[in-house]
Amino acid sequence: MRNIKEEVGRMTVTELLAILKKRKLPLIHEDADIREVVDAMICHECNRLLYVVDDNEKLTGVISLKILSRHVFSLSHEPQIHPRFLISMITADKAKDIMQKNTIVATEEEKVKQVLKRMIRTGVENIPVLDKEKRIIAYLTLADFLRFVVST
Repeated sequence: MRNIKEEVGRMTVTELLAILKKRKLPLIHEDADIREVVDAMICHECNRLLYVVDDNEKLTGVISLKILSRHVFSLSHEPQIHPRFLISMITADKAKDIMQKNTIVATEEEKVKQVLKRMIRTGVENIPVLDKEKRIIAYLTLADFLRFVVST
């Protein structure tokens, strides 16, 4: 392998996305009911993550398999959430009720090196890529970066 660090350091997210195989985005509308969320998660189970969008297809949050299973199987889990959030978790019936709102994101113009550092620092394995209007155009995984390194 030639000097991968230099090559990755110069590359933008857009350039990396052009190399990667296109795939269906794991999106769910924020007003989808829990049954729809479960169906979407099953459909995209390899991701273990759904990106929640509003009417304008802008990212509003994320639902992980872990969050969804805690909600669906709440009676089987030890309480690990603060009591003041317990009522809202039990009565949640829409995607927006259970999603995490502070999502780590990447933009098209960013350098791949910056995105990879952010993912490693924050411990995320998937990161949505947003356009200028904050709509999801793609997502990157740590496996994508490994695939790129092996293919060069």
